[in-house]
Amino acid sequence: MLPHVSRRLLLSGEHAPRPHVGRSKVSAMSSSQSHLSALFTEAFRQLGRNRPVPEIEVRFYPYAGISHKIRLRSGRVYVRISDIFEKAPAEVHRALAYILVARLLGKRTPETHERVYRAHAYSPQVLRALDLARRQRGRKMVSSARGRVYDLDKLFQRLNRRYFDDEIEKPVLTWSQRRTRRILGHHDAAHDTIVISKTLDDREVPEWFVEYVLYHEMLHIKHPARLIKGRRRYHTNAFRAEEQRFPHYEEAQRWLEMVALKRHVPRARAA
Repeated sequence: MLPHVSRRLLLSGEHAPRPHVGRSKVSAMSSSQSHLSALFTEAFRQLGRNRPVPEIEVRFYPYAGISHKIRLRSGRVYVRISDIFEKAPAEVHRALAYILVARLLGKRTPETHERVYRAHAYSPQVLRALDLARRQRGRKMVSSARGRVYDLDKLFQRLNRRYFDDEIEKPVLTWSQRRTRRILGHHDAAHDTIVISKTLDDREVPEWFVEYVLYHEMLHIKHPARLIKGRRRYHTNAFRAEEQRFPHYEEAQRWLEMVALKRHVPRARAA
Protein backbone atom coordinates (compact mmCIF):
# COMPACT_ATOMS: atom_id res chain seq x y z
CA MET A 1 0.00 0.00 0.00
CA LEU A 2 1.38 3.41 -0.91
CA PRO A 3 1.89 6.05 1.79
CA HIS A 4 -1.14 8.29 2.02
CA VAL A 5 -2.12 10.01 -1.23
CA SER A 6 -5.35 11.96 -1.09
CA ARG A 7 -7.52 13.81 -3.59
CA ARG A 8 -8.37 16.49 -1.05
CA LEU A 9 -6.21 18.81 1.03
CA LEU A 10 -7.05 17.51 4.50
CA LEU A 11 -6.26 19.14 7.82
CA SER A 12 -4.00 16.34 9.05
CA GLY A 13 -0.47 17.65 9.41
CA GLU A 14 -1.45 21.30 9.01
CA HIS A 15 -0.76 21.95 12.69
CA ALA A 16 2.95 21.43 11.98
CA PRO A 17 4.81 24.77 12.10
CA ARG A 18 6.25 26.11 8.88
CA PRO A 19 10.04 26.35 9.09
CA HIS A 20 11.66 29.77 8.63
CA VAL A 21 12.64 30.22 5.00
CA GLY A 22 15.46 32.56 4.06
CA ARG A 23 15.76 34.54 0.80
CA SER A 24 18.22 32.12 -0.88
CA LYS A 25 15.96 29.23 0.08
CA VAL A 26 12.99 30.96 -1.55
CA SER A 27 14.72 31.19 -4.93
CA ALA A 28 15.76 27.53 -4.72
CA MET A 29 12.22 26.52 -3.82
CA SER A 30 10.84 28.61 -6.69
CA SER A 31 13.07 26.76 -9.13
CA SER A 32 12.09 23.40 -7.64
CA GLN A 33 8.39 24.26 -7.69
CA SER A 34 8.65 25.44 -11.29
CA HIS A 35 10.20 22.09 -12.21
CA LEU A 36 7.42 20.25 -10.35
CA SER A 37 4.71 22.30 -12.03
CA ALA A 38 6.16 21.29 -15.39
CA LEU A 39 6.01 17.62 -14.36
CA PHE A 40 2.36 17.94 -13.28
CA THR A 41 1.55 19.72 -16.55
CA GLU A 42 3.16 16.83 -18.43
CA ALA A 43 1.11 14.33 -16.40
CA PHE A 44 -2.12 16.20 -17.14
CA ARG A 45 -1.36 16.23 -20.87
CA GLN A 46 -0.59 12.51 -20.92
CA LEU A 47 -3.45 11.34 -18.70
CA GLY A 48 -6.08 13.96 -19.43
CA ARG A 49 -6.10 13.36 -23.17
CA ASN A 50 -8.10 16.24 -24.64
CA ARG A 51 -8.77 18.02 -21.36
CA PRO A 52 -7.38 21.54 -21.06
CA VAL A 53 -4.44 21.72 -18.66
CA PRO A 54 -5.41 23.79 -15.59
CA GLU A 55 -3.18 26.24 -13.79
CA ILE A 56 -1.16 24.28 -11.23
CA GLU A 57 0.32 25.39 -7.91
CA VAL A 58 2.78 22.97 -6.27
CA ARG A 59 4.26 23.44 -2.82
CA PHE A 60 6.18 21.36 -0.32
CA TYR A 61 4.57 21.16 3.09
CA PRO A 62 5.95 20.02 6.49
CA TYR A 63 3.42 17.27 7.16
CA ALA A 64 3.91 14.94 10.10
CA GLY A 65 4.28 12.03 7.68
CA ILE A 66 4.43 11.06 4.03
CA SER A 67 1.27 12.74 2.88
CA HIS A 68 0.66 14.25 -0.55
CA LYS A 69 -2.55 16.10 -1.40
CA ILE A 70 -4.09 17.30 -4.65
CA ARG A 71 -7.35 19.14 -5.20
CA LEU A 72 -9.13 21.06 -7.94
CA ARG A 73 -10.82 24.30 -6.96
CA SER A 74 -12.24 26.97 -9.24
CA GLY A 75 -10.39 25.58 -12.23
CA ARG A 76 -7.01 25.62 -10.47
CA VAL A 77 -5.09 22.60 -9.17
CA TYR A 78 -3.43 22.82 -5.77
CA VAL A 79 -0.76 20.26 -4.86
CA ARG A 80 0.92 19.85 -1.47
CA ILE A 81 3.84 17.42 -1.27
CA SER A 82 5.52 16.23 1.91
CA ASP A 83 8.80 18.08 2.33
CA ILE A 84 10.42 14.72 3.06
CA PHE A 85 10.33 14.36 -0.75
CA GLU A 86 11.85 17.76 -1.48
CA LYS A 87 15.28 16.33 -2.32
CA ALA A 88 13.97 13.19 -4.02
CA PRO A 89 15.40 12.35 -7.47
CA ALA A 90 13.67 13.86 -10.51
CA GLU A 91 12.25 10.48 -11.56
CA VAL A 92 10.52 10.18 -8.16
CA HIS A 93 8.96 13.65 -8.52
CA ARG A 94 7.77 12.66 -11.99
CA ALA A 95 6.30 9.39 -10.71
CA LEU A 96 4.51 11.24 -7.91
CA ALA A 97 3.08 13.76 -10.38
CA TYR A 98 1.59 10.95 -12.47
CA ILE A 99 0.24 9.15 -9.38
CA LEU A 100 -1.51 12.25 -8.01
CA VAL A 101 -2.91 13.39 -11.36
CA ALA A 102 -4.17 9.86 -12.07
CA ARG A 103 -5.98 9.85 -8.71
CA LEU A 104 -7.48 13.28 -9.37
CA LEU A 105 -8.74 12.23 -12.80
CA GLY A 106 -9.98 8.86 -11.59
CA LYS A 107 -7.47 7.07 -13.80
CA ARG A 108 -5.49 3.94 -13.07
CA THR A 109 -2.02 4.76 -11.76
CA PRO A 110 0.71 3.61 -14.18
CA GLU A 111 2.52 0.66 -12.58
CA THR A 112 5.96 1.91 -13.61
CA HIS A 113 5.44 5.13 -11.67
CA GLU A 114 4.14 3.28 -8.61
CA ARG A 115 7.28 1.13 -8.60
CA VAL A 116 9.59 4.16 -8.78
CA TYR A 117 7.64 5.96 -6.07
CA ARG A 118 7.45 2.93 -3.78
CA ALA A 119 11.16 2.17 -4.07
CA HIS A 120 11.98 5.66 -2.84
CA ALA A 121 9.20 5.91 -0.23
CA TYR A 122 10.32 2.69 1.45
CA SER A 123 14.05 3.36 1.25
CA PRO A 124 15.87 3.39 4.63
CA GLN A 125 16.72 7.11 4.45
CA VAL A 126 13.10 8.12 3.79
CA LEU A 127 11.77 5.85 6.53
CA ARG A 128 14.24 7.42 8.98
CA ALA A 129 13.16 10.91 7.91
CA LEU A 130 9.52 9.87 8.28
CA ASP A 131 10.01 8.61 11.84
CA LEU A 132 11.86 11.80 12.76
CA ALA A 133 9.13 14.01 11.26
CA ARG A 134 6.41 12.12 13.13
CA ARG A 135 8.25 12.55 16.43
CA GLN A 136 8.93 16.24 15.92
CA ARG A 137 5.71 17.34 14.21
CA GLY A 138 3.05 14.80 15.07
CA ARG A 139 0.74 15.02 18.04
CA LYS A 140 -0.63 12.02 19.89
CA MET A 141 -3.88 12.59 21.76
CA VAL A 142 -3.68 10.69 25.04
CA SER A 143 -6.55 10.34 27.48
CA SER A 144 -6.16 7.61 30.10
CA ALA A 145 -5.40 3.91 30.42
CA ARG A 146 -8.22 3.52 32.93
CA GLY A 147 -11.61 3.28 31.30
CA ARG A 148 -15.10 2.98 32.71
CA VAL A 149 -14.92 -0.82 32.55
CA TYR A 150 -11.39 -1.93 31.68
CA ASP A 151 -7.98 -0.78 32.88
CA LEU A 152 -5.40 -1.09 30.09
CA ASP A 153 -2.48 -0.95 32.56
CA LYS A 154 -3.73 -4.05 34.37
CA LEU A 155 -4.48 -5.89 31.14
CA PHE A 156 -1.03 -5.05 29.79
CA GLN A 157 0.70 -6.33 32.92
CA ARG A 158 -1.24 -9.58 32.79
CA LEU A 159 -0.55 -10.15 29.07
CA ASN A 160 3.10 -9.20 29.40
CA ARG A 161 3.60 -11.68 32.23
CA ARG A 162 1.60 -14.49 30.62
CA TYR A 163 2.77 -14.31 26.98
CA PHE A 164 5.96 -12.22 26.84
CA ASP A 165 7.84 -13.15 30.06
CA ASP A 166 7.59 -9.48 31.11
CA GLU A 167 10.01 -8.56 28.33
CA ILE A 168 7.82 -5.97 26.57
CA GLU A 169 8.72 -2.49 27.77
CA LYS A 170 5.52 -0.72 28.67
CA PRO A 171 4.52 2.01 26.17
CA VAL A 172 1.99 4.77 26.78
CA LEU A 173 -1.42 3.10 26.98
CA THR A 174 -4.57 5.03 26.25
CA TRP A 175 -8.18 4.69 25.23
CA SER A 176 -9.02 6.59 22.04
CA GLN A 177 -10.63 10.02 22.24
CA ARG A 178 -13.74 8.82 20.43
CA ARG A 179 -15.52 5.59 19.56
CA THR A 180 -14.09 4.27 16.31
CA ARG A 181 -16.10 2.16 13.91
CA ARG A 182 -13.41 0.09 12.22
CA ILE A 183 -9.90 0.42 13.70
CA LEU A 184 -10.10 -1.05 17.20
CA GLY A 185 -6.47 -0.52 18.16
CA HIS A 186 -3.13 0.66 16.81
CA HIS A 187 0.49 0.90 17.87
CA ASP A 188 2.31 4.17 17.14
CA ALA A 189 6.03 3.40 17.24
CA ALA A 190 7.04 7.03 16.72
CA HIS A 191 5.28 8.07 19.93
CA ASP A 192 5.67 4.72 21.73
CA THR A 193 1.92 4.54 22.25
CA ILE A 194 -0.80 1.91 22.04
CA VAL A 195 -4.29 3.28 21.49
CA ILE A 196 -7.33 1.04 22.02
CA SER A 197 -10.74 2.10 20.71
CA LYS A 198 -13.09 3.51 23.29
CA THR A 199 -15.73 1.30 21.65
CA LEU A 200 -14.29 -1.68 23.54
CA ASP A 201 -14.56 -0.09 26.99
CA ASP A 202 -18.03 -1.55 27.42
CA ARG A 203 -19.53 -4.26 29.63
CA GLU A 204 -21.00 -5.91 26.54
CA VAL A 205 -17.47 -6.51 25.20
CA PRO A 206 -15.85 -9.59 26.77
CA GLU A 207 -12.56 -9.00 28.53
CA TRP A 208 -10.77 -11.65 26.43
CA PHE A 209 -11.58 -9.66 23.28
CA VAL A 210 -10.07 -6.46 24.71
CA GLU A 211 -7.06 -8.56 25.68
CA TYR A 212 -6.79 -9.92 22.14
CA VAL A 213 -6.73 -6.42 20.61
CA LEU A 214 -4.12 -5.27 23.15
CA TYR A 215 -2.11 -8.48 22.61
CA HIS A 216 -2.13 -7.78 18.84
CA GLU A 217 -0.70 -4.30 19.41
CA MET A 218 1.93 -5.64 21.82
CA LEU A 219 3.08 -7.99 19.07
CA HIS A 220 3.89 -4.92 16.97
CA ILE A 221 6.45 -3.99 19.63
CA LYS A 222 7.95 -7.49 19.64
CA HIS A 223 7.85 -7.79 15.83
CA PRO A 224 8.62 -4.32 14.35
CA ALA A 225 7.79 -3.56 10.73
CA ARG A 226 10.22 -5.03 8.21
CA LEU A 227 11.12 -3.99 4.68
CA ILE A 228 10.37 -6.98 2.43
CA LYS A 229 10.71 -6.71 -1.36
CA GLY A 230 10.42 -2.93 -1.27
CA ARG A 231 7.34 -2.90 0.97
CA ARG A 232 7.06 -2.14 4.65
CA ARG A 233 5.30 -5.13 6.21
CA TYR A 234 3.73 -4.79 9.62
CA HIS A 235 2.21 -8.26 9.88
CA THR A 236 5.06 -10.64 9.10
CA ASN A 237 4.78 -14.43 9.13
CA ALA A 238 6.36 -14.50 12.59
CA PHE A 239 3.81 -11.92 13.77
CA ARG A 240 0.85 -13.90 12.41
CA ALA A 241 2.12 -17.21 13.81
CA GLU A 242 2.41 -15.76 17.31
CA GLU A 243 -0.91 -13.96 17.02
CA GLN A 244 -2.66 -17.26 16.29
CA ARG A 245 -1.33 -18.71 19.54
CA PHE A 246 -3.62 -16.42 21.51
CA PRO A 247 -6.14 -18.75 23.24
CA HIS A 248 -9.23 -16.91 21.96
CA TYR A 249 -7.86 -16.18 18.47
CA GLU A 250 -10.63 -17.93 16.50
CA GLU A 251 -13.34 -16.43 18.71
CA ALA A 252 -11.76 -13.01 18.24
CA GLN A 253 -11.94 -13.35 14.44
CA ARG A 254 -15.65 -14.17 14.67
CA TRP A 255 -16.16 -11.22 16.99
CA LEU A 256 -14.45 -8.90 14.49
CA GLU A 257 -16.84 -10.10 11.79
CA MET A 258 -19.80 -9.57 14.10
CA VAL A 259 -18.68 -6.01 14.93
CA ALA A 260 -18.40 -5.23 11.21
CA LEU A 261 -21.87 -6.60 10.44
CA LYS A 262 -23.40 -4.74 13.37
CA ARG A 263 -21.92 -1.41 12.27
CA HIS A 264 -22.36 -2.01 8.51
CA VAL A 265 -18.69 -1.32 7.85
CA PRO A 266 -15.84 -3.36 6.29
CA ARG A 267 -14.36 -5.90 8.66
CA ALA A 268 -13.29 -4.32 11.92
CA ARG A 269 -9.63 -4.89 12.81
CA ALA A 270 -6.69 -4.18 15.05
CA ALA A 271 -4.12 -2.27 13.00
